[in-house]
Amino acid sequence: MIKNKLLPKLSHNLLEILNDEEYYDITIEVGNDPYIKIFHAHMVILHYRSPYLRRILSTNNKKKNDDILSHIKLPNISPEIFQIVLRYIYSGKLSLNEYDNSDIIQILIAANELSLQELIPYLQFFLIENKASWMEQNFNLIYQTSFENDSFSELQKYCTDLIAKEPDKIFNSLNFSSISEKLLISIIQNDDFQKSEIQVWEHVLKWGHAQHPELPSNVINYSKDDFNILKSALQKFIPFIQFYNLTSKEFMDKVFPYREILPEELYVNLLKTFLSLSDRNIKKPNPRRTIDSRIITPQYAELISKWIDKLEITDELTSSYEFKLLFRGSRDGFTRKKFHEICDNKPRTVTIVKVKNSNEVLGGYNPLEWNSYGRYGTTKDSFIFSFNNDDYILSRVVYESNAIFNDSDYGPLFGYNDLIIWGYDDNCSTSKSSYEKSIRKIKNFSVEECEIFQIV
Repeated sequence: MIKNKLLPKLSHNLLEILNDEEYYDITIEVGNDPYIKIFHAHMVILHYRSPYLRRILSTNNKKKNDDILSHIKLPNISPEIFQIVLRYIYSGKLSLNEYDNSDIIQILIAANELSLQELIPYLQFFLIENKASWMEQNFNLIYQTSFENDSFSELQKYCTDLIAKEPDKIFNSLNFSSISEKLLISIIQNDDFQKSEIQVWEHVLKWGHAQHPELPSNVINYSKDDFNILKSALQKFIPFIQFYNLTSKEFMDKVFPYREILPEELYVNLLKTFLSLSDRNIKKPNPRRTIDSRIITPQYAELISKWIDKLEITDELTSSYEFKLLFRGSRDGFTRKKFHEICDNKPRTVTIVKVKNSNEVLGGYNPLEWNSYGRYGTTKDSFIFSFNNDDYILSRVVYESNAIFNDSDYGPLFGYNDLIIWGYDDNCSTSKSSYEKSIRKIKNFSVEECEIFQIV
């Protein structure tokens, strides 16, 4: 209790030293022309309070003739913010409720530059606990600030949690249209992002229109030039939108009217996919049922489910399967070690790979557990397959005792060499040995993406 009563007096005395121009021995030039201000300070206090200023002082300790140290220059901090921080350095006090929210952000940035380590987490927690509503409305500023420096880990966690758990707060904020292109792409790329694909597309369109308010409000009134303007604004988003996860109605209602902004090859493939699936009478999945895949659509996941149940494609699927993502190469690493680390001892898995520089998809179903023991697994229920636009090949196991090969030196391996993912030297290849037929004409291939799902 005595300490607490004495500390305010000490803090007050130190501020008096700061305001007393008789004993200062250092000057600090803050800001950029024409907004520059010179501050007087005391070397011994700055030396022990700021590691950043300590480093500068250690290389600039020669005094001039008038016994005043040469100027320290801090061009990245505004005079107004530095005055607040300097008073904190002397007094240890900072009444944040006195300042605007944007000023607190600038104080945080200045504290980081000056290496005031105890102040950095304090400011972050103050913002999170007291200014959450303001941060939601100014998410672009908070996100950019937090990821400019690794020191702002609490703000980074706040941002990633908001993206994953409450994205509507971002999309419905008053400043949504000011979100940068880079930030919006990172949001829709987030693996934990809880939005359906049609909602992603609608928000991307909303953002694009906000960048060009001169565009007609109704797409039926668009001219060719209008489509070109929107296409230019949204071209970087297109690769990250999984159009194949849409229902046919969503595609026709929400995407087809904007077909002019899609790359021609993508548009043609989308048409082929939805039309061919309709022609084959493959039952569309429940619109709420999706698959967390960057390679296949819910329609193809349903087709694989029918193959697991040994049904024809025209049969109605009676089982309800969930494809639980275990492994993704672009997230976990394209290595045999990571595959075994994540997928060993997991039964009933579907391996899916996207062939590099093509529309081709290869895969296989293993009802057994993967392991690293260096021996074959026996099953009559495994199969391998390929998709290539409208065409597919299904190949079921023939030699059941050689259905699956498990070894730490290999990734997923079906048959003797029927489908090898990451063999010796990380080679990937297909052939015909233990299964009915080869699933592709060319033996070797490279993997662009690999996903492994557990069937629940």
